[in-house]
Amino acid sequence: MLMVLRSFNSTGFSFLGIGPSSTSFNLLGSIPVIIELLIIVVIASRAQVSEKQNLADRVRYILRSNIFDVAELERLRREAVPSSDENATAEDAAPQMVEQPANVDAAVNTPVVVDSNDDGTVAQELELEHMRSILEEAIVETRSTPLENRPRLPRIALSKRNRAVVRALNPMLVTYLEASRDLCETDSILFGAALAVCRIIGAKVSTAGRATGHSSAIPAWRRRIEERIAKARALIGRLICFRSGNNRPRIVRTVRMAFAGTNVSLSQPDITQKLKERIDDLKQRIAAWGKRIRRYTERSTRFNQNRLFQSDQKRLYESLERPMVSGTGPAPDQADTVAFWRGLWSEPVNHCEGPWTEVVASQCAGITPMDPVIITPDDVAEAVRRAPNWKSPGLDGLHHYWLKGFMVCHSVLARQFQEALNQKSLPSLFTTGITHLVPKDQVITDTHLRSNHEHFTILHNTRKPRKVKKQP
Repeated sequence: MLMVLRSFNSTGFSFLGIGPSSTSFNLLGSIPVIIELLIIVVIASRAQVSEKQNLADRVRYILRSNIFDVAELERLRREAVPSSDENATAEDAAPQMVEQPANVDAAVNTPVVVDSNDDGTVAQELELEHMRSILEEAIVETRSTPLENRPRLPRIALSKRNRAVVRALNPMLVTYLEASRDLCETDSILFGAALAVCRIIGAKVSTAGRATGHSSAIPAWRRRIEERIAKARALIGRLICFRSGNNRPRIVRTVRMAFAGTNVSLSQPDITQKLKERIDDLKQRIAAWGKRIRRYTERSTRFNQNRLFQSDQKRLYESLERPMVSGTGPAPDQADTVAFWRGLWSEPVNHCEGPWTEVVASQCAGITPMDPVIITPDDVAEAVRRAPNWKSPGLDGLHHYWLKGFMVCHSVLARQFQEALNQKSLPSLFTTGITHLVPKDQVITDTHLRSNHEHFTILHNTRKPRKVKKQP
């Protein structure tokens, strides 16, 4: 401020100006001067508040837009805010210096608790607070979403940054997992945590749900080339129609677009020859694109065969002897299929109880019973460690990778598995899976017959996914 009010007495106000000397004014004789000085003080204070607000807005924008990483923010903070020793020296040299951390914290509007001895964790605390809010939002969203409407979790890269995010969320899950009442709630919490990791690292998550359909198996490059071929064939058809005398506005407009940039007019006398050359050029392009598809397909086939030879030679030789043919034709009726397999699995069976069974039962009477099974967190960790990271998940859509990364869930899963084992009951989530019908023989033609199919059911990941196979 330009002037600072120092004191007030019965004779008037005393003002101290900037400089070594001060000037006193009489209250009755200097009212216009006092008013002018007060106006200057108000304007200067408002300008300073505006500058502070502008600085706070800039800090808030930088933190929210993630322009700098945590290390860069910490370096900038160290340069802007000196340490305690430097603060003491600076205060002696310049008493007017204003503390900056308070302004930064006020600008962010985030409750950050920093120890007085901590010299560089403000940015990290802000980042953790941001992660904690995303985690809470994802868990609440997952709890209110049915299993069939959950988004499909993508495969994330096994990078140091992604692993660091998973490790940062690990201690945050303790509060939620301790309040978990059953396996279904634990599964919901873990899925929400996985969803939060994907959102933090910026991985693309499908929001349409897993039950709406699967993506096409045709590669993107092949789809693009096939689209070019389809457009070229349609253009050839329009050019042939125009050459045969069809002068409809749509045909004429398409022909003009085909000759755009070539200085060819439709009123030229040699337009027929130009049309023929253009058609031949498009046919040659189509032939080249077709050869490219065949060349890429052959290369992809060789690559897949080489990789299959290294992993499973039996499957490779079977595919060479009997090419894989996808099940074409009408699929069997769902109700008939369910009734067919229920008749095989659910009907009671009367076995022939021979006398030898009684002999075996009497011999086994003296065998010491097995000790009760005690599931420990180490057992869960060992079972999860051997499982593939991205094996097809069950109905819940949770991969093994997340069970490995969120290690704090092992003790909770061990306790809840033990309770389910003692109570001899499992939630329906662990006994329901995604079933796929596969033809028994790749060369059969009666694909509509339910007896010519076998079905594979992918169960929940936390109970070791396995293929349940049954044949009549």
